Amino acid sequence: MKPEPLQRIVDRNQVWPVMAAKYGVENPVPPWKTSLDGLCDALDHAACATDLPTFKERRDEEDDLSATVYSDLPYPESQLVSLAHSLLSRGVITEDELQQRLSAVRTRLEA
Repeated sequence: MKPEPLQRIVDRNQVWPVMAAKYGVENPVPPWKTSLDGLCDALDHAACATDLPTFKERRDEEDDLSATVYSDLPYPESQLVSLAHSLLSRGVITEDELQQRLSAVRTRLEA
């Protein structure tokens, strides 16, 4: 089952190929992909000292969720929402916190 904020993301279908075509962007890699990679690296390093998932646990969950719950999303969107789903299910972030952050980003983008 998808957490509500992630379900809304999936329902919007604002995946990079669609958005890039809409705005005439030719770069095949979304601009947020480097931030996602950096976040994953930070989580991997932090897992050594906290109760965050290890690299293997995080990747296994990500692969499982990407192949099942989020199989309709292309990569790297599936990676992004799978990571969020995993962090939500582990209590690293709450649905309310995620929704607040998503709203703040949307507000900046629409300004």
